Amino acid sequence: MIFEKANIKDLSALIELRKAYLLEDYGKLSKEKLATIHDNLNVYFKEHLNSDLYVFVCRDMEDVIVSCCFLLITEKPSNPTFLNGRTGTILNVYTKPEYRRKGIAKKLIEILIAEAEKMQLDFVELKSTDSGYNLYKSVGFEDSVEKYHNMKYIINPNNKI
Repeated sequence: MIFEKANIKDLSALIELRKAYLLEDYGKLSKEKLATIHDNLNVYFKEHLNSDLYVFVCRDMEDVIVSCCFLLITEKPSNPTFLNGRTGTILNVYTKPEYRRKGIAKKLIEILIAEAEKMQLDFVELKSTDSGYNLYKSVGFEDSVEKYHNMKYIINPNNKI
């Protein structure tokens, strides 16, 4: 297995892994939504890959990407919680089903954390499913309890599942 950062030559594989992740996470999606997601990901990766989005991948011996995780960097005005003003969000931790339970995702997360430390990010955060919770705890993530509530305002009603 080869662990490394993805690059633009991996574009089609990254799009397919993202869609596979979304289908597992959300269940069935309409062909129209999948087509829109595909087109938007194509543009997004071209604009952001290795700029403010880093994708760490594991390739098998045939050079096929079998697992990935995303690190999205955000810059914010400095405050006591993030003095450097740079934080990371982990997204899309996904391993193809036949490669699961082999430690691949854990190794990718450890590589991602090491890279975040080199970038001097203040912290890295994520939202975990129940199935991923123990993995993240095993590499040092802690439950985040804050005085703030996660909220959102939906601008586009078509974004509802």
